Amino acid sequence: MLVLSRKKNESIVINNDIVITIVEIRGDKVRLGIEAPKDVPVHRQEVYEAIHGIKAPVPTMSAKPDDTNNRG
Repeated sequence: MLVLSRKKNESIVINNDIVITIVEIRGDKVRLGIEAPKDVPVHRQEVYEAIHGIKAPVPTMSAKPDDTNNRG
């Protein structure tokens, strides 16, 4: 995963024809503006998963034993 830092009104360009712009930053939420060709579908992940019948993975707790206190 590529991680980029952007400020309000700054953009990134994907594949020469998709532009994602930071429209607003308020607290822990970021509003994005997305310009893409009409033939490129753009969905939030949960909508994409619903459309394609994909079930989101259920977060699980790691069952990794803590051996720092078990010095026997």
